[in-house]
Amino acid sequence: MDMKRDYYEDVQLFGSKGTVFWFVALMLFLALFPFLFKNYYVYMANYMAINILVAIGLNILVGYTGQISLGHAGFFAIGAYSTITLMSKGHLPFLLALPASALLTALFGFLLGLPALRLEGPYLSIATLGFGLTITQVIGRLDFFGGRQGLHAPDLVIGPWHFESDRSFYYLLITITVLLTIAARNLSKTKVGRAFLAIRDADIAASTMGVNLTLYKTLAFAVSAFYTGIAGGLYAFVLRFIEPQIFSLLMSIVFLSMVVVGGLGSIFGSIAGACLLSWLDLELRNILSIPYLGHWLEILSRSYFSITGVSNIQLIIYGAIMVAIMLFEPLGIYGIWIRTKIYWKTWPF
Repeated sequence: MDMKRDYYEDVQLFGSKGTVFWFVALMLFLALFPFLFKNYYVYMANYMAINILVAIGLNILVGYTGQISLGHAGFFAIGAYSTITLMSKGHLPFLLALPASALLTALFGFLLGLPALRLEGPYLSIATLGFGLTITQVIGRLDFFGGRQGLHAPDLVIGPWHFESDRSFYYLLITITVLLTIAARNLSKTKVGRAFLAIRDADIAASTMGVNLTLYKTLAFAVSAFYTGIAGGLYAFVLRFIEPQIFSLLMSIVFLSMVVVGGLGSIFGSIAGACLLSWLDLELRNILSIPYLGHWLEILSRSYFSITGVSNIQLIIYGAIMVAIMLFEPLGIYGIWIRTKIYWKTWPF
């Protein structure tokens, strides 16, 4: 029987020998990944890893604390721009610029968390939406940040290592992603994580039990923004060039979709949702090149719609996935995984 006798058993990374085996197998696969697949899939893995960080951070806010945000593209932009600016104009090394930009992003998250003390539900969503739109507009009008022309990322050098390709950057990115994923997993099991869950389920009851709503609501925004700031700083070196138009409202919606599709309140769900929607995002950008489907869509568009609107099929698929998840599995991909695991544990009975 799986019985826990101590609170510290919750934060143990390895609860059984089976967990150790699968963790080692995963780390070995990630280490060999660039040697097993083409460069395009390495780029895709980098893109997925960045979205995993954002999804985990957003899930801490939405899934664990119950506070909705539509402004995480703004945090993403702050992380990206501040990292490049600190390196190119502040002459800081990458290992100092990245955490410094993440802390700056966390400060903005803390400030945005203050209205969350008075706002809930759709009102909080509108407040965070306004923040995200404001940040991109401000950045786009400041020559210090390149204005509408954007910024180029400087060369990434850490000691003797030069990260000039997706393959070389992959190991740095995956290492950061794994470490922050483990940190988020353990955070959810600590006193802070339990306070987040209590606020999500019933904030008034949590307050009467001694949970400091002011502290933990603003802390949730700060931690979520910190993860997104780290992801934004890394994203700047995946693209090598950033501009304000990238960090749009649609980006915030896609981030939230990753969390909902994967499963609210689940680290595994954040990873699964980020991987699925990242894969769809990259694959559907050239939807007309997909065998059979692309040709059929082109004929359909020429006959009944406009061929220029084919790219919008990506948004239609996103919406269809969201609707299907809400109708058939509210717990998202994580819920499907739980059902599958229970089925095989009880098979054939």
